[in-house]
Amino acid sequence: MRSLRGWVVATFDPRSRRLTDVAKRCAAAGRLAQDVAGAPGVVGSPYPITPYHADFLDHFDLVEAAKKRVATATPARVKATGALAQALRAAHWTVAPDHDVAVEEIPVERVVTAEWPDASSMPGPPAMKAGWYQAYLLLAPAIVDPEARRGLDDLLQRRLAMPRPSAARVNLERELVTRLGARCERVVLGYTLRREAVNVEYSEGLENLGWDDQQGLASAMFVRTAKLKDFPWNGWMRVGVETAATAAWNPVGGFSDRAGRLVWQALGDPALVPAPYAAGWLPNRVSATVVREAPVPADALAVEPGSGALKPLGQGAGTATKVSYKVLASAAHDGARMGAADAVAALVFRTRWHPRDAVRDGLVAVKVLRVVKELKDFGETKLFYDVPEIDVYVRPIDEALAPAVAPPWSALPWHVAALIDAAVERGLAAFTEAEARRRHVPWLDLARDAKLREALAGLAARFEADGWVPEPLRGLVTPADARQRWAALREFYRAHRHFLVTAGPYQLDAWSARGAVLKVFRDLSYPVGLGTFDRWAVPLRAFVAGVERRGEALVIAAEVERATKAARSYTVTRERFQPPPAGEQPRDTLAAQWVALGADGMVAATGVATQLDGARLVIDLKERLRPGEYRILVALVSNGNQDNPEVKTVPYLVAAR
Repeated sequence: MRSLRGWVVATFDPRSRRLTDVAKRCAAAGRLAQDVAGAPGVVGSPYPITPYHADFLDHFDLVEAAKKRVATATPARVKATGALAQALRAAHWTVAPDHDVAVEEIPVERVVTAEWPDASSMPGPPAMKAGWYQAYLLLAPAIVDPEARRGLDDLLQRRLAMPRPSAARVNLERELVTRLGARCERVVLGYTLRREAVNVEYSEGLENLGWDDQQGLASAMFVRTAKLKDFPWNGWMRVGVETAATAAWNPVGGFSDRAGRLVWQALGDPALVPAPYAAGWLPNRVSATVVREAPVPADALAVEPGSGALKPLGQGAGTATKVSYKVLASAAHDGARMGAADAVAALVFRTRWHPRDAVRDGLVAVKVLRVVKELKDFGETKLFYDVPEIDVYVRPIDEALAPAVAPPWSALPWHVAALIDAAVERGLAAFTEAEARRRHVPWLDLARDAKLREALAGLAARFEADGWVPEPLRGLVTPADARQRWAALREFYRAHRHFLVTAGPYQLDAWSARGAVLKVFRDLSYPVGLGTFDRWAVPLRAFVAGVERRGEALVIAAEVERATKAARSYTVTRERFQPPPAGEQPRDTLAAQWVALGADGMVAATGVATQLDGARLVIDLKERLRPGEYRILVALVSNGNQDNPEVKTVPYLVAAR
């Protein structure tokens, strides 16, 4: 399994007198890119957008241009380790601690985690997997000139304020990435791939594997698709990571190493999960509909940053993007029936733990509408599910990403979130490693810290006796309901000796210094059925087999990969695309992404084509382009898989009318 591991970057020391000139820095960076490309595992590509980003097509010409730049040698002393240091020494660079430039690999996880410290309450920044956004997170911290940084931050805010896809939006993203590297304070030299081995042999192997193009197997998609070949219901799946587990286990600022992330992907159950081979989001515990401009009702509640207090907005709240959620509630591991209070608590505690996020994420207000009963009929068995319906109002954003801004769901029941919040407030522990070190308290661990567990048990006993409800939730939870929750949590702790209670599909059963044992949480209230994400297992690609112009359209013949299953294995073949017979539901989807580049190098138009003429895709360019010469960049997407696309460049002339 291959996924994007990270970038190899060169960061220039602003105190160095040898490379104060921008041209010299950029020349040195170009030479470094050429020489680092020889290091094992490094793919030479001196541009931050990679084929494992969904917006790779939007930057394809800039990526190719960056690869062709010629660089001359520039005297500099380099700091590097391992294979990078060996490659640079072989190319006659001086590798020394006293350096002008540091060459290192920066993992995607480090970049994203710095912006997304909370693994439970929210799914992360809406544009978390987009290449242009990651380029900003990667390169902007190295820019030391305050005026240049302000200009980039303004450009970022302009891009975030553009809610609808357009050529102008793509041009802004291209400008942002170009300006991020213009002064060469930090420069991308290439990228690295993560290669993970999986046993697919019968009978101890796995089948039906999905993964994430940037997280690999330590992803929500892996734990939601992988099946055991021999014992699909009662077997053991053994998963190992390459590094020891060192991070504390708490879902706010813990689970921050690769082992921890894998554990949390199974224990937690986010509102939405990242699309595994694209930049968007897939519904998991919520479904959502979006209204771009809607009046915010006076009785909608604003969540106050810092305190999490819920306050009515009152009249004159204006308009916002409304996201109407249906929340798929269920029982938590301690038996608590999650509902509207738990959904709202996700927003309340997020703003308490990360008050700046309320501004960044664009949350305006929330309104609980009702809790409805939904029936699932399984023949002789009929199950009723509680479904809270909640409207969340957010500032304008891309409609496709709006559901990921502030979804009203967390895998943590409100009482578990309140318990760890109270523990940190009382100085018993800290959410993050850095804060724990600063305050000289333990890093909050809900399972492996015996002393802290006993302190939490004492708090839970006190809260049960008092029927305690956090201030922001007192309009949603009664003291009697609270006593039931605290009693259930205490009983769970007596039985399992930890407080890692969620409403996720797996439950922590045992742990040691070498690993953890998770058991499937088999409860009939769990709403996400088997096979929900099966379409994302075995990613398949599509290829342009031929392009011809027909009037003011491009007609594309496609070849697609097909997975043919036999027993518990499958083979992938490549064949000409053929649509299903009329009236038959297609088993696969096919689309053509395209970008039209003008002679000036600017994006003139962009789009996604799904229209078929027989077995061919049609990109209709009528009235989309002004007279002139263009290059049309085309990539095909099969079943939403935007990874590592084959890009075709098609010359296109629009005659004067």
